[in-house]
Amino acid sequence: QVQLVESGGGLVQAGGSLSLSCAASGFNIRNYAMGWYRQAPGKERELVAAVNSAGIPYYTESVKFRFTISRDLDKNTLFLQMDSLNAEDTAVYYCARFPTIRITLATAPPQGSWGQGTQVSVSS
Repeated sequence: QVQLVESGGGLVQAGGSLSLSCAASGFNIRNYAMGWYRQAPGKERELVAAVNSAGIPYYTESVKFRFTISRDLDKNTLFLQMDSLNAEDTAVYYCARFPTIRITLATAPPQGSWGQGTQVSVSS
């Protein structure tokens, strides 16, 4: 059974940093592409960052050079380091597992492959 548990969200001032973690169980993250999505109030969910099974990352334009996605394969954990945060980064952040080794930008991971989400709030 796929389980993803996010942690590390919170409230931070603009310009600050936060680090999110996603502890995975029931599968090995080295065998799947993994991603971080976010959804702000009144907005659609968007893919923020992802990494394929080979470790190659993808970032949406608005977070390039500010966010870093990484994996600890020994701990089966996915991370998202977020620097230079601004108010537009305020959202609930979700960890998700893609169904294959590849990142699929157009298709979100299926139900049952998501964590419960963690709130990130940036005060301006």
